[in-house]
Formats: sequence, C-alpha cells, structure tokens
Amino acid sequence: MKTITTALSAATFALSLTSTQVSADMQTETVEYTVNGDTFTGYLAWDDDVEGQRPGVLVVHEWWGHNEFARDQAEKLAQAGYTAFALDMYGSGKVADHPDDAKQFMQEATSDIDNIKSRFMAAMELLQAHDSVDGDRIAAQGYCFGGAVVLNMARMGVDLDGVVSYHGALGSPIKAEAGKVNARVQVYTGGADQMVPSDQVAGLVREMQDAEVDLTLVSFPGVMHSFTNPEADRIGKEFGMPVGYDKAAAKRSWDGTLRFYNDIFAE
Repeated sequence: MKTITTALSAATFALSLTSTQVSADMQTETVEYTVNGDTFTGYLAWDDDVEGQRPGVLVVHEWWGHNEFARDQAEKLAQAGYTAFALDMYGSGKVADHPDDAKQFMQEATSDIDNIKSRFMAAMELLQAHDSVDGDRIAAQGYCFGGAVVLNMARMGVDLDGVVSYHGALGSPIKAEAGKVNARVQVYTGGADQMVPSDQVAGLVREMQDAEVDLTLVSFPGVMHSFTNPEADRIGKEFGMPVGYDKAAAKRSWDGTLRFYNDIFAE
C-alpha cells in the first residue's frame, strides 16, 4: 500500500493505491481519491506487456454505481492494449443493489452538472498522470447513466478523442454546438429500449448533425436496455424492469468500440 498526494487544477487527490496482478501481465489498482472534499473509489487496469505509453480510456458506470461490471470493462480494455480507469461518480460505498437506491444516487449526482463535470475531469487527470498513459490520447465510454455522462462531456467540449455510449440516455438539456465538440461520438442503443425511445434517437441525430459532430449510431432491432450487462436478465425478472442482456449486441458493440478506438488513436 502506498499513498500519493498531488494537487491538480480542478481538485486535490489523496490516492491510496492497492496494486494486484490479475494475470501474468495484467496490473490493477484500486484508487481512493478526493474531489471537492468527497471520497471516491476507482479502478485502474493496464497490461505491463504493452511497451511504452498507450491511450487511456475512462469507464463510467451504470446507475448502480462503481461495481464489478465497470471493473470488468476496464480489464477488457487493458487486455486490448489500453490503460483504463473505471471512475466513480457517486462516492465511495455508494453502490446500489435495488433500483430505488440507484435512482437516488443518480439523482443526487445529476442535480448539479458542475459536480458531474468536476468528478469526470478529476478522474481524467488521474488517468492522464499514470505512467503508462499518453495523456494526449484519451477516450471515454459509459453505460446507461454513464453513457449519458460521456455524451454530455462531449457536448461540453471536454478534450477527448472520442466517446462511446452504450444504452445511455440520448436527450439532454445540454446541446452540442458547432465548433465546440472535440470528440468523435459513437452510440449503441437498443431498438426495443423503452428508456431510450426512438424520438431520443432521432433527436440526437439532428442535434449532432446540426453541430457538425462526427457521429456513428447503431440501433439493434428488438434489443432492450442494458444489453451489454449479463446481469440484466436477472435484474429484469427480480424488479420487473424492461431490461435484458443480448450477447450478439454486446459483442457487436464491443468489437465496434475497439475498431473506433483503433481509428481515432491512429490519427
């Protein structure tokens, strides 16, 4: 266990790094840090076998909070050759098992967009500072709540190479403006997602087209909300929610994401 304290422009971090070795070359660290006096817990993953600095990818969790699913995505990205940081948008210990708690955590977090941005930027600076990362090549991907977060960061002009939204809300009071969006945008949504209806999909296309944003959007026919998460079927049955895992859509979206990263980071 080691502790690092560093001052950054947006926040001060008190980092507690617990390093573990997942495989022969995979390294992970559980990271405790503070933003505006609140404590958060994130998860770094990278592959020591990859030589030199490589792009970094931020992973923003579903409305359940920073859980094993988010960490699994970070490890998958590390296996693909990136350094990934599964950040925390709610605060340490705020992980929900029930939709009522998840809704409360999400509403608390989204009540102030400035707080959302400061938490995102703090995690981004932490990732950029990692020894394995080329700080000029950063992307972000998010799931459900996290998908909406990364889209809003793109709308707000955060200096990202690209963002990927999986089954995230597509409507927002924040609107993209021509010349202000730096990131290329990729969106995966389910055609049967009751939480992201077709008018939201059409609205996003109009918004991004009017703002001259490079957008790729894939809609999977018959696929429901949370299609990337293998736990979605259980959650749907337990809580009567219109969610469901779709193996084919999960694979196609993941493969498309890796092609997207290969493209944007090669530029």
